[in-house]
Amino acid sequence: ILYSGGTTGKPKGVVLTNLNFNALALQSIEMVGVIGKGEVMLGIMPMFHGFGLGVGVHTALYAGGKILVVPQFSSKLFVEVINKKKPTVIVGVPTLYEAMIKSRALIKSDLSFIKAVICGGDSLSPSLKARIDGFLFEHNSAAAVREGYGLTECVTGTCLMPHGSRVAGSVGIPYPDTFYKTVTPYTEAETAPGEDGEICISGPAVMKEYLNEPGETKQTLRLHEDGRVWLHTGDLGSIDQDGYVYFKLRLKRMIVSKGFNIYPGVIEDVLNLHEAVSSSTVVGVPDDYMGQKIKAYIVLKKGFSPDEGLKQEILSHCERNISKFSIPHEIVFSAELPKTRMGKIDYKVL
Repeated sequence: ILYSGGTTGKPKGVVLTNLNFNALALQSIEMVGVIGKGEVMLGIMPMFHGFGLGVGVHTALYAGGKILVVPQFSSKLFVEVINKKKPTVIVGVPTLYEAMIKSRALIKSDLSFIKAVICGGDSLSPSLKARIDGFLFEHNSAAAVREGYGLTECVTGTCLMPHGSRVAGSVGIPYPDTFYKTVTPYTEAETAPGEDGEICISGPAVMKEYLNEPGETKQTLRLHEDGRVWLHTGDLGSIDQDGYVYFKLRLKRMIVSKGFNIYPGVIEDVLNLHEAVSSSTVVGVPDDYMGQKIKAYIVLKKGFSPDEGLKQEILSHCERNISKFSIPHEIVFSAELPKTRMGKIDYKVL
């Protein structure tokens, strides 16, 4: 039983079976391609979470590989273990990889031992992906970061970018024996290829139920007309004609301002392209007139001062690159962004 929903709603116990975990292991081994005997996986993700337990521990051991278990989830330890223990497979969230490319301890390191780098748990911006790939190349690794998508209700990842594929903005293709579709939110009506909708998943890794929550279970696990039980994820995304999946955001993260549906990820991608911005997060805050106002939290790169002039410069950058109704109403410079125990950005706190 793993718990989910802590950042967006009431935490719920997700009941997962042996079959769920073993299916995930077989699927992950197939998709990642280099998990097996002789390989060493860095298991820094917390074991109370599906990513850490399902991939970082169970999958590595199922394949006959080794795991490096790190007792405390921290960016500093992440970098130290890479240097000292030389893992061949690394799984982590975007904040860990950001710490890796910023670390002075890895400046002269030869990372040719790294064969696979998997990212999940939170959205990976295109600019950060490019920086990670560049860092790996400069340090002699043939790996490129591969983004995936999943949730605790199906243990963890159910979708991953295939090795050697580069499809901008996509989180990859579904795992073997796993089916994806998108539906009009709050319905079971399937949307057309390329059209946004709620992501639904059916496959052997989908949970049994929410513990002692029959109402929540019935709302989340639904028997559709095709005879399959589908997990309604609460996430917005699309699937193109080639089967590549695109994750947009949690439906609950969508900002509605003056009747417009605004996607924080689009704004964050633009903010992160500015030369002064290291990372950013956009949230909607209540407003009597607009419904919600757009508020951006920004962490600056070293050498840039958080003053009014820079704030105006960033707003001008937004005006040139996104629609008028998506421009932040407020910008807050912050030394760092609050994180959950999983290392994800804690939107609830913001």
